[in-house]
Amino acid sequence: MPKVKIPRKSTTIDMTAMCDVAFLLLSFFILATKQKPPEVLAVTPPNSVSSKAAPEKSILVTLTKEGKVFLMLGDETKKADILSNINAVKGLNLSAGELAKWNKTQFIGMPLNQIKGSLSREVEIPASKLPGIPCDSVNNEMIDWMKSITNVYAGTDQRQLQEMLLIKGDNSALYPAFKKVKEAFKKNEIYKFRIVTNGEAVPVGSELYLDQSKAGN
Repeated sequence: MPKVKIPRKSTTIDMTAMCDVAFLLLSFFILATKQKPPEVLAVTPPNSVSSKAAPEKSILVTLTKEGKVFLMLGDETKKADILSNINAVKGLNLSAGELAKWNKTQFIGMPLNQIKGSLSREVEIPASKLPGIPCDSVNNEMIDWMKSITNVYAGTDQRQLQEMLLIKGDNSALYPAFKKVKEAFKKNEIYKFRIVTNGEAVPVGSELYLDQSKAGN
């Protein structure tokens, strides 16, 4: 008796569900990905072989090649308290509305006596046009800023604060400007901080390279 031949039919796969899942995953990663924090100005820090990542919530001091000093308060849970503290301590006389507007700015880069006037402007001053925080032998306002920061973080683990403090200086910046920032930290009994650098490979044959080679073996 002859075998019954079953007619072959083309297989059709419905990809609609798979496309839906793919777009859902894509949307999730786009919304969940943390973007790189904005930079006040483009600076070129020195290179180093350190690969330790900076914390997500950081207090960043940026030093340009012209010697201008800027501050970014990256911990949003403490930012408003720091601004309120320096407003009270330095007698800036900012209203609640002005403090709220100040809290929305990303960078701090002008003398304290100019803050109130800048907040009355409709358009925010670009970072490249800001004079920077005074940080010299005559008037070092970084001392005041670090004082308010330590006031707000008082009672917490100071090691956590030290981990958050970052200095990002341009490779062409002169040492005296960096020294004044360091003095502001020291005046507030802060003796540890991190310096942001560009990562590079460990030079072949160096002591660190040999130590890493031994550790790998």
